[in-house]
Amino acid sequence: MALRFTGMDPDTPNGGSPTIWLDDEKAEIVIQGWLPDLDMLRIISETEWVPDHPVGVPDHEGVVRIPVRMIPALRKVCDDAERAGLWLPVEER
Repeated sequence: MALRFTGMDPDTPNGGSPTIWLDDEKAEIVIQGWLPDLDMLRIISETEWVPDHPVGVPDHEGVVRIPVRMIPALRKVCDDAERAGLWLPVEER
């Protein structure tokens, strides 16, 4: 796995989360963040966000929160992935 560190919350003490990485091999953005509180998770799980799409969070997925001050790190990881051509189909990379 070619996991490349992209950015971390600049206001987190002791080098903790949230953190963002780019996985070059799997063409994925990996995000470490805070877990949602039960009320937020309930709202997410009970709301139909997309018409005719299943409600809730699938068992194989999870929800994390990151602060908006990490927008520059999110932009950077998206730009890095785009420059590397990771958005292209595998056969075109």
